[in-house]
Amino acid sequence: MVEANSQRIVPVVLCGGTGSRLWPLSREGYPKQFWPLVSTGTTMLQDTVGRAAGAGFAAPIVVCNEAHRFMVAEQLQAAGVGNPTIVLEPVARNSAPAIAAAALLAHEADPNAVLWLMAADAAISDNAALARALELAAAAARAGRIVAFGMQPTAPETGYGYIETGAAISGMDGVSEIARFVEKPDAATAATFLADGRHLWNSGMFVATAATLLAELERLAPELLAAVRAAVADATRDLDFVRLAVESFTRAPDISIDYAVMEKTAHAAVVPASIGWSDVGSWSALWEISPQDEQGNATIGPVELLDAKNCYVRSEGMLTTVVGLENVVTVVTDDAVLVMHRDRSQDVKTLLTQLKKSGRKEATEHRRSFRPWGHYEGLIQGDRFQVKKISVKPGAKLSLQKHFHRAEHWVVVNGTAIVERDAERILLRENESVYLPLGCVHRMENPGMIPLTLIEVQSGAYLGEDDIVRFEDTYGRT
Repeated sequence: MVEANSQRIVPVVLCGGTGSRLWPLSREGYPKQFWPLVSTGTTMLQDTVGRAAGAGFAAPIVVCNEAHRFMVAEQLQAAGVGNPTIVLEPVARNSAPAIAAAALLAHEADPNAVLWLMAADAAISDNAALARALELAAAAARAGRIVAFGMQPTAPETGYGYIETGAAISGMDGVSEIARFVEKPDAATAATFLADGRHLWNSGMFVATAATLLAELERLAPELLAAVRAAVADATRDLDFVRLAVESFTRAPDISIDYAVMEKTAHAAVVPASIGWSDVGSWSALWEISPQDEQGNATIGPVELLDAKNCYVRSEGMLTTVVGLENVVTVVTDDAVLVMHRDRSQDVKTLLTQLKKSGRKEATEHRRSFRPWGHYEGLIQGDRFQVKKISVKPGAKLSLQKHFHRAEHWVVVNGTAIVERDAERILLRENESVYLPLGCVHRMENPGMIPLTLIEVQSGAYLGEDDIVRFEDTYGRT
């Protein structure tokens, strides 16, 4: 549950995006916030919560898609985050309902709690400047303002919304009124904004007290707040998660906090900041913030270049070579390759729509699928058979289950497994195997201290993941 302490800032991390413009790496099943796109060894979610760690901050509230709950919990644990509140959205409803839910939960513990609202998938390079801006914003929030972070523009960017600054607010150094919000402009208008010095990029980060946010939601979006209030009141709690009630939350309008509150409230303010911010919304944006060689190339993974300039080349495993190209993005995963001019980065979303219409599962799913116990990936699929590699974390176990249409053969290649097969309990070591006939009730667990890796061979008339009947599950799945 949210900690009560008005002097500490409560980070509220919105973790529900899909990052569609960063396909083929970012997909619905494993979006960009769960990848180490900017830092080495830490994901974007971990970078985000890392900025809000220390004595000045309470434990975070993280709002995410229910399907990503175990990834969120695991990454927060790996980052050393203690006692987070993980709120599960049963359906996607944009930022305003998510923020309303977080504000209601924080308000239960402390109505005066200062909330720092932010997306899980932005990059910030100057944390010292961020801390200074946050201090100004928190002071204004305690005085009743809802404060936006306005980023100093460095280019005539057409992919961002803008904030036009108004007069300075008396008694609040570094904080200004907001004259208006401006939608994503065309190139000529963006160039004018860059030159006039009055317009800032809208970062989507806000600071306000829970009481102020809820009062403005009550006044400006009462139907939304009523739906979310009911969803929180009827929420259930299991493991580390707060599950918002489905029926109530579904009634909430699909609307951003900008439209629901910020563009209408008289309490809006902005703190201009230069913190090295990027929303990492496209491959071109990622190229801009990535380390580059003397030819302007940014490379990640096994990559070799010859006479290439200003390229972004990323490989998740396969040797990738580029010869004689300029201003090109090349991204290689184990099941898809993207090659395009950097100027067409915004068109990846259109391409993704085309792939979905064609029924390509690569549009939304990776070959590797993550589960609370570990992950699996498909290796070979043929007529009536399929081969997978399965990795089970130390101490984890799969559900007790059976299948109606397939039999399975498990071969341990690393680690130790305990397998339940009907009334039997079998210990398997490396190079040992077990056969699971169709219809048998079975389960596998890793009792060891190292990851368990095995090869699974499935055979049968139907091999879909929905051919499963669960009798018992450690992770509350059905």
